[in-house]
Amino acid sequence: MARIEVLGVPLDLGQGRRGVDMGPSAIRYAGLQDRVRALGFEVQDLGNVPVPEPEAKEIQDPKLKYLPEIERVSEEIAARVSEVLKRGSMPVILGGDHSLAIGSLAGVALAKARVGVIWFDAHGDMNTQETTPSGNIHGMPLAASLGIGHPGLTRVAGFAPKVRPENVVLVGARSIDEGEARLIRESGLRVFTMHEIDRQGIGAVMEEAIRIASQGVDGVHLSLDLDALDPMTAPGVGTPVRGGITYREGHLAMELLAEAGVLCSVDVVEVNPILDVANRTAEMAVDLLCSALGKKILPDS
Repeated sequence: MARIEVLGVPLDLGQGRRGVDMGPSAIRYAGLQDRVRALGFEVQDLGNVPVPEPEAKEIQDPKLKYLPEIERVSEEIAARVSEVLKRGSMPVILGGDHSLAIGSLAGVALAKARVGVIWFDAHGDMNTQETTPSGNIHGMPLAASLGIGHPGLTRVAGFAPKVRPENVVLVGARSIDEGEARLIRESGLRVFTMHEIDRQGIGAVMEEAIRIASQGVDGVHLSLDLDALDPMTAPGVGTPVRGGITYREGHLAMELLAEAGVLCSVDVVEVNPILDVANRTAEMAVDLLCSALGKKILPDS
């Protein structure tokens, strides 16, 4: 029986709206363990990584808000995720804001020589301290994982980069800052915006995304930001952008990823229960995770 180990990261230091630290609890409350077990997995919940309260800390650099605290949390995440993979389990990391992916990808890269990434997000997450309009580190994790940005973020776990741009795909983007667009072009990162999804269909986009991410790697990491979805489907996110991925597009994307059999790790981020409606976004997160783990509309048996 395949084994999944769940790690909560109630991190809200990487963005400006309180409440996302409650995301791990909301996702657990939405039935995560029981629903994943029903798919035939053994599930162990490892609890939460300790995260300091923002009220107890001072912002030292307005362009890199809470950098020392996020560095420390990222190192802890990396160590824990690496241990899970070395035990032969799949880590599922529950956020928390998207800055936690700096640590989760570092942990995957510690355990696997070469990693592919499929990054679902309305935003580019390719900012650095030079380009950021807000100073919020949840807008920087993809850049940091590619070795772009402040050493405190790029050198988590002691090495950089964690991933190569030729094995990274961003899906669902529709809000990219000017500085991010330049870094995306310079890095050669493949981006499927909502324009490509609308024109080509999510099926064709995902087939190409999986091909790129899985070429010559030891496994593919899924980083699932719930703001990739349309706010009508997932209202409980801190930075919603209209015109996103629909309910069925999201499920088909996850189903195709499950069929490919390449997934080694997942993080699910930016669920904010304070902004949610009847826990719909947390429930959607569990729905999508189950599809990524192999749930089908009509099971084989």
